[in-house]
Amino acid sequence: MTAPADLQQLAVEIAREAGELARRRRSEGVSIAATKSAVADIVTEADREVEQLIRDRLARARPDDGFLGEESGAERGTSGITWVVDPIDGTVNYAYGIPSYAVSIAAVSGEPDPATWDAVAGAVFNPVSGELFRAARGEGAWLGDERLAVNAEPTAAGALLATGFGYDPTTHAGDLARVARVMPLARDLRRIGAASLDFAFVATGRLDGYFEPGLQPWDHAAGALLVEEAGGRVWREGGTAVRRLFVAAGPGLFDRLWRAASGAE
Repeated sequence: MTAPADLQQLAVEIAREAGELARRRRSEGVSIAATKSAVADIVTEADREVEQLIRDRLARARPDDGFLGEESGAERGTSGITWVVDPIDGTVNYAYGIPSYAVSIAAVSGEPDPATWDAVAGAVFNPVSGELFRAARGEGAWLGDERLAVNAEPTAAGALLATGFGYDPTTHAGDLARVARVMPLARDLRRIGAASLDFAFVATGRLDGYFEPGLQPWDHAAGALLVEEAGGRVWREGGTAVRRLFVAAGPGLFDRLWRAASGAE
């Protein structure tokens, strides 16, 4: 079986190439291709082009692997490895010119089902900042030559947290109620708009914790591995795809954040 480090290296190389294409297309102007689950849930032409580039590069390098992409769906392979891809995480930011978006690529062991797979390698690349976060199972999470570590404990001022809100308006009341439960733990709250970067920032210690319902597999496959390899914890509550809750934090905060975000206290 291919070593996690080799899968990580491939993810890094393709993420950089894909990110450069996304950045170039953004500078040329964004064209909205379609909407998905709601009017606010958009797809740009660049999303589709970038995902096709990633898919082509992976097929050339590892033709027996499976693939699960945000824009093109799932395809099973025969190698036992599936690639889970978000070509542009933070599409609304991308469309508006907000420099918080990323290419997210993960290699997982097993079928394209997050309930059964084990993430083994991943890369999250922000082509605007040039930062590339990477991880391989058992080998840590990294930003360049810096090994990443989550914050063990929030400061006395409270935890710096991030969250996100779904596109379905019927979920917004629940989202706001969740924020109200969590705020006693927080010194402040951030809404970055790209789940892969939220996870990456927890892994680097730029955030103490992150919580959000409704994430899709490509939203968390690479980012959750970053947090775990940086010494943090990630939890996924069951339920429908829209209401499923993710929580990520360092060990000193995780239990309290989970209880508040999930309503268990």
